[in-house]
Amino acid sequence: MYDFNSYTEAHSIDEAVRALGGNPNARVIAGGTDVLIKLRSRDEAFVGRDLEGITRIPGLAGVSVDTQGDITIGAATSFSQIENDETITRCLASLGTAAGSIGGPQIRNVGTIGGNLANGATSADTAAVLLTYNASLVIHDSSGSHEMPACEFHTGPGKVRLEQGQLLTAVKIARADYEGYRGSYIKFAVRQAMDIATLGCAVLVKMDGNVIEDLRIAFGVAGPTPLRAAAAERFAKGKVPSGKILEQLGRICLEDTKARDSWRAAKAFREQLITVLPQRAISQALGGDGNA
Repeated sequence: MYDFNSYTEAHSIDEAVRALGGNPNARVIAGGTDVLIKLRSRDEAFVGRDLEGITRIPGLAGVSVDTQGDITIGAATSFSQIENDETITRCLASLGTAAGSIGGPQIRNVGTIGGNLANGATSADTAAVLLTYNASLVIHDSSGSHEMPACEFHTGPGKVRLEQGQLLTAVKIARADYEGYRGSYIKFAVRQAMDIATLGCAVLVKMDGNVIEDLRIAFGVAGPTPLRAAAAERFAKGKVPSGKILEQLGRICLEDTKARDSWRAAKAFREQLITVLPQRAISQALGGDGNA
């Protein structure tokens, strides 16, 4: 059974923030795909808590584009919505791919992008992709709202920069961070369906003719938090993405990653994936078959 104290639903962001800030025992629940698992396993972070539902807050789900071309994704937007949204498909294709790789249809229909981030897991498929888009996160509290770079949100395994009384409400991506770029996301998992990533790799590349003008590489499960491969990104700029260059780039990715042994995979195996997956992802992004 699920051992929680109470369940209420907020009908506005301010109502949710007041409920969370006024009750240290309160915890947010949206799709519940992570929370219910933690309750079932009697995770002390959720057992006996007062759950505050946020899925009925108007405007907290959906994808919009402002007059500047900047894209906002509501925190309660489901993975299925993201996967099938026309704006995502046209402008943020790698994010749609990542959303479509999560669980099965039942999970994708209720799981949300906000929950995927707030859960704090380094294996969160959307987290690595959002790092490549230099996304910012909108966080509300009793004093109003502020934005935080997505790269500062995760602080450790299962830990994020969200205090009691704060609510993640949206993800924002500026036009300058997606226009002219091509992206790809590869999730390596033992099973092809309903499995957590052994390693995830997202890339975003902008070309100037046949030369790399800008490259962003991000990993999930390559360290305690989702992370960017800064050294490899610097190496790639101004170079033609030949097979030899991509092989070098893959090896350089190890400079910024911190793979570890776990029951899912050995450190050495993850490090092999770290060197190979960026090559495949860049090749896919540039229109190849991924066999870099």
